Amino acid sequence: MGNSQSVCTEVQLEEYQDCTFFTRKEILHVYKRFSELSVEKVQRDGYKARLDYGEVSNMTELKENPFTRRICCVFSDNGDCKLSFDNFLDLFSIFSEGAPRDVKAAYAFKIYDFDGDGWLNRSDIENTLRCLTGDQLVDREVQEVTQKVLEESDLDEDGRLSFVEFEHVISRAPDFINTFHIRI
Repeated sequence: MGNSQSVCTEVQLEEYQDCTFFTRKEILHVYKRFSELSVEKVQRDGYKARLDYGEVSNMTELKENPFTRRICCVFSDNGDCKLSFDNFLDLFSIFSEGAPRDVKAAYAFKIYDFDGDGWLNRSDIENTLRCLTGDQLVDREVQEVTQKVLEESDLDEDGRLSFVEFEHVISRAPDFINTFHIRI
C-alpha cells in the first residue's frame, strides 16, 4: 500500500470523504486495516476484495463484541457477512466518533432487528438479550426482561418497537453514543 493509487483514485478518495465521517488520512488507515486482514485477497482484488466473516471477526476491535456477526451481516451487501472495502469503511464510519447519534441509532436498530422486518419484536429483543448476556440468564429471565422492555418502551402497545419507539429509548440512554463506538 505504498501510495494512494493502490487504494483507489483521488476521485474515489474524495467520494469516500463525502459519504463517510472520515478524513482522507482516516480512510487510508481503514484501508490499511482492511488489507491486513487478507493480504492475498486485497493484493489480488484491491479495494473490491470481499472479506469473509471469519477474517473480519478476528479483528481486535470486533473480537469481543457480542454482535459481530450481526454487524457484519447488516453492513454486507446482501446479508452474507462478507465485507468489501466499501462495506468495511461504512461499518467503521458509523461506529466512529464522528457519526451523529441519529445515524448510530438507525444502524443499532438494524443490528437488533434480527429478522429484518423493520420492527423489534419479542424475538429480536430476546436475541439481543442473549447476545448481551450469553448464558447468564435462563429462558424465563430473558422472557421477563423482554416483557419489561416492551412494557416500558412499546408506546403504542402493539407488542413490538418501531424505530421511533427505539429512538425514544436511545434518547434516554446518555451512554449510547459512547458504547456504539469502535476505535480503529
